Amino acid sequence: MHGLSDRDLEIRRSAAELADSLIPFEVEAELAGGVLSPEQTEKHHHEAIARGLYATNMPTSVGGPGFTTLQQVLVQEQVGRVTNGLAWCMHTPPQWWVEVATEEQRERWLLPAVRGERHECYAITEEHAGSDVSALEATARLDGDAYVINGTKWHVTSYNVADYCFVQAVLPDGEHALLVVDLPTDGIEVVRTPAYSHHIADHHPIVSFTDVRIPVSQLIGGEGDGMTFAHEWFRFERMMVAARCVGAASRLLDEMTAFAGSRIVGGERLGDYQLVGAMLADSATELFGARAMLYEVARSVDAGADRKLLHGRASMIKLACSEMAGRVADRAVQVFGGRGYMRENVAERMYRELRVERIWEGASELQRLIIARQLLNRGPDALLGTD
Repeated sequence: MHGLSDRDLEIRRSAAELADSLIPFEVEAELAGGVLSPEQTEKHHHEAIARGLYATNMPTSVGGPGFTTLQQVLVQEQVGRVTNGLAWCMHTPPQWWVEVATEEQRERWLLPAVRGERHECYAITEEHAGSDVSALEATARLDGDAYVINGTKWHVTSYNVADYCFVQAVLPDGEHALLVVDLPTDGIEVVRTPAYSHHIADHHPIVSFTDVRIPVSQLIGGEGDGMTFAHEWFRFERMMVAARCVGAASRLLDEMTAFAGSRIVGGERLGDYQLVGAMLADSATELFGARAMLYEVARSVDAGADRKLLHGRASMIKLACSEMAGRVADRAVQVFGGRGYMRENVAERMYRELRVERIWEGASELQRLIIARQLLNRGPDALLGTD
């Protein structure tokens, strides 16, 4: 199906087995604010590493498995089938600095991250910048052999489980710089940790940087490269968001189809009522199209398509898959009825968790602007691959 090779199918099967083993822990995690015991969490972490499903975006040159983009998508699709972030144990550290990492950065952060010994967080988003990374106000000023960072970052995902942090800031000339810093470091403090709709172990606090000195040796790439790395990350992560949304929608379709087929109302299966059946049919049709689109874009990455073209296509699949998953989740709650409003039901959890997929890594509105700009500048045939 979908032209997957034997190796592709093997990878997907292994990721599905791990995802299936995590699903029984969902309700426990939900009722405990997303947290499982340290022993259980560590077990899941090591299982992902043992299966070769950790750092799947890393090349063999740094100890990664060297998966194709399509194979990475297949793994993240299974990650999306599990609620409460439990499948985040199949983690992908930052791949974009592999080519520019200095020897110190490689040994101190990159290689340990690939081995699963270190974990990162990203301090990029700000209160008044949102999806527009170019509007950041946090500053980086060179002072001798260090950059002095000042600013406040929002939604610093995984800060509470990270031991190092990437921070993006604006240089005096207006260019952006990306630096890496160990946690904890003097001057880096949590302002507060907001409560979010989902319940996962990874927090998203607001973090302040006050006169934080980061050695010049910890600059990623060169001055002015910050936006380049941000765009690389967004391209990659928008694809993985799309993959997780496809996985979530497939889980929901399985669950609501099974329920609609077993629930008897008025002597008939719930799914035999036309309006319910229509919700199942629409969900299956949209999921099929979204998955085909996702795999096609992944293959175009592996085929070496133009980077600017991929930027537009990544926006297309992020938009299509996140919006699709939101609709499927809404229908699933409706099909389950009152049960779909209970936290113990996967539809309720997915309904909350999927909402953010239309916001982070660039809101749906921003994706539409990127797509429209590509159409105007490059033409429909180039973007759609029909020329």
